[in-house]
Amino acid sequence: MGKNCFEMIAKTLYGLEDVLAEELIAIGASDVETGRRMVSFTGDKAMLYKANFYCRTALRILKPVAEFKASHADAVYQEVKNIDWDNYLSPDKTFAVDAVIYSESFNHSKFVAYRTKDAIADYFNDKYEKRPSVRVNNPDVYINIHISHNDCTVSLDSSGESLHKRGYRVSQVEAPLNEVLAAGMILKTGWRGESHFIDPMCGSGTLLIEAAMIALNIAPGVFRKEYAFERWPDFDRDLFDEIYNDESAECEFQCKCYGSDISPLAIEKAEQNVRSAGLLKYIELKIMPFQQYSEAPKPGILVMNPPYGERISANDILELYSMIGERLKHVFSGYSAWILSYKDECFDKIGLRPKERMKLINGDLECEYRCYELFEGKNKDYKKEQKEGGEDRNRKWSESGGRREDRGDRQSESGSSRSWRNGRDRDHDSDGRRGERSSGSREERSNRKGGFEKRGDRVGGRKENFGGHREGRGERTGDRERQSGRGFGQDQEENTPFRNKKFAEERLAGKDRKPYGRESRPFGKGRFSDKERSSDRGGSFGRDRSSGEGRSSFGDKKPFNKDRKPFNKDHKPFDKEKRSFDSGRKSFDRDRKPLKKEGKPFDRNRKSFKDRGNED
Repeated sequence: MGKNCFEMIAKTLYGLEDVLAEELIAIGASDVETGRRMVSFTGDKAMLYKANFYCRTALRILKPVAEFKASHADAVYQEVKNIDWDNYLSPDKTFAVDAVIYSESFNHSKFVAYRTKDAIADYFNDKYEKRPSVRVNNPDVYINIHISHNDCTVSLDSSGESLHKRGYRVSQVEAPLNEVLAAGMILKTGWRGESHFIDPMCGSGTLLIEAAMIALNIAPGVFRKEYAFERWPDFDRDLFDEIYNDESAECEFQCKCYGSDISPLAIEKAEQNVRSAGLLKYIELKIMPFQQYSEAPKPGILVMNPPYGERISANDILELYSMIGERLKHVFSGYSAWILSYKDECFDKIGLRPKERMKLINGDLECEYRCYELFEGKNKDYKKEQKEGGEDRNRKWSESGGRREDRGDRQSESGSSRSWRNGRDRDHDSDGRRGERSSGSREERSNRKGGFEKRGDRVGGRKENFGGHREGRGERTGDRERQSGRGFGQDQEENTPFRNKKFAEERLAGKDRKPYGRESRPFGKGRFSDKERSSDRGGSFGRDRSSGEGRSSFGDKKPFNKDRKPFNKDHKPFDKEKRSFDSGRKSFDRDRKPLKKEGKPFDRNRKSFKDRGNED
C-alpha cells in the first residue's frame, strides 16, 4: 500500500459483488476482495473520486476511520468518542449517522445511531463547549457505523445520496427498476454494445438508458449534481474536475436500443427520461404489446423485467409468461433472452430450459435472473449437433490414447472457463480490452466482437466435452459387462421372483389355464336353478345357503310391473299450504288492531237458509 493509499469499501446489491469487483479493477483499484453485498479495495484520493464517478453497480463508497470490538451500546459510545473527529468535522458543520447492525448483542439499529451521535456531540462539547448540529437531510458529513457480531467499523460516507440516483430520471412509473440493479443485469450478460438491445416491457426506460450508457461507455456520475466528499476539508477540486471532464474512454455505438410497452403513459415517461439523458439518438420507443412482435433486429440481445404478479391476478400473470415463451420461440431465434422474475410457476410457463440462472434482490423480493439461449431450427436438430460435437470430442479422446490426458485437458478448459467467470481473473484479462475500448476505433470494436465469439466457443466446448465423457463412460461400462460374461438382462433375470423360467413363460402365455366349464363352478348344495333365480328378484340378503332355499328379505313377493313409471328423484310431495307468491300483498302490520263488526241482536225467529229457498 502506498503512502497516500487507504482502505475503502464499496456497497452494492446482493448478487452484483463480482461485477463491482471487475469495475474497480478496471479503474485501477488494488487489493480487491469481495464480501457479502460489499467489495473492499485500496487506493488514493483519486481512486475514491473515480469509484464514485465510474462504478455503475456501487451504491455508496465508504472510507473507514476506526475499527474496534464492542458488545453493548456503552462500549460503542466510548470507542466512538475516542476518535479524533477534528480531522473530519468542525463545530460549525452538520452531520448525520446511519447504522447497519447484524448482531445478537444489538437489537435496535437506531439506538446505536443515537449513541454514536451522542459520542460525537460530547467530544466537541468537552473540547470546545460547542457541538455540530444533526441534520438528517443533506448534511455536511455522512457517518456510517457497521456492526457484525462484535466487530464495529466507523466510516465516512463519500457518496452522500445513494449512487443509484443517477440524476437523469425526471419521471417514473409505479415500482421502477433500481438503476444499479439494471446496470448489473446488463453487465451480467456480457453485452457491451456489440449488438442491438431490446426491452419489450421497458416501463420508464431504465434498462434502455443504462444499456446505452454502457455501450457508449458514458460514466454514470455525469448527471449527479454533487457528492458528499466535495464538502470534506481535504477535497481537491482540480483533481475531481480532471476526472469529471475526461471523455477519452467514451466510444461509438453502431447499434440501437429498442424499447416498447403496452402503456402509453409508460412510453411517455420513458421518452422524458431518455431526453433528459441525451440519448434520443440511440434509443427508439413505441407503444406495442409484446404479443404483437413479429420480427426482431439481428444480431441482438433481449433483457426484460416483466410484472411479478403483485398487481395482476394469478391467471393473467401465468398467461402473460406463457405468451412470453411463445414469442421468444417464434420471433427471437438466435437471441440470448435474459428475464428477471421471482416466481417459479411463472418461469415454468415460459416453457424453455434456462442456460444460466442466478439470484438477485429487487427491492424486498429474492428474484431469479435466467438466461435462455434461443437457437434456430428444431430442438431435435440442436441436440443432434450437440451430440455430434460430443462424439468428436470422444473420438479425439480415444485417439489421444489416455484417459488421464483427456481429463487434464478438461480440467484446463474448465479452469479457463472458471477464470473467465471469476471476478479478478476476468478483469485482469479484460483490462487490455478495456484499454482498447478507450481508443474508440471501429476496427478494434470489431476485434472485440470476435473476442466475445471465441469466448462463447470456449463455453460451448465444455458442453461438447461433457457429452463426449458421457458416451465414453457408457462404452467402458459395456466393456466391463462383456468381460464379466453377463449383461444387464442376466442380472435382472437372477433377481426375479420366478426362479423356474419355463413355468413363468407358460404362465404368462396362459398355457396352464383350463377352459371355463359351467359344471366346474365351486358351488355345491346351495346352487340355484334358473327358475328359482328368476323368481327371486329380491336379492341374496336372506338366502340360506345350507338348505339351498332362496328367500327375499323384502317381505311378500310382488309381480313385476313393466308399465310402472320410473322413480323421479326430484319429485316432491304436494304441499296444500303452499300458495303462489303475490307481489301486491301488503306486509304484516303488528300494530294493526282487529276489525270490529257492529253486533246485531240475536233473533230467535230468524229462518234458516233452506227454509228461505223453499218459500221462493
